[in-house]
Amino acid sequence: MNEAFIADLFREGLWLIFLSVVILIVPSLIVGLVVSTFQAATQINEQTLSFLPRLLVTILVIIVAGPYLVTRLVDYTQLILFNLNNYIG
Repeated sequence: MNEAFIADLFREGLWLIFLSVVILIVPSLIVGLVVSTFQAATQINEQTLSFLPRLLVTILVIIVAGPYLVTRLVDYTQLILFNLNNYIG
C-alpha cells in the first residue's frame, strides 16, 4: 500500500460525498432562488412561503435519487471492507 493508493481512496470518498451533497442540495437551492425571486417581484415577505417548496423538492429528490446514493455508498463501503486485509498488510 503506497501513498498514491491512499490518495486515490481518499479522493474517491471525497467525490462520493461531493456527489451526494450536490444531488441533495442543488435542487433545493434552485427552488429557493425561484421562490425568492417570486417574493421579491410580488413583495410578499412570508418566511414560510419559501420553506414548503424547498422541503417538498428535497423530499422528492431523496425519493428519486436516494436508492442511487445509497447504492454508491454501500459499494464504496464494501470495497473498503472487503479489501481491508490488503490495505493493512
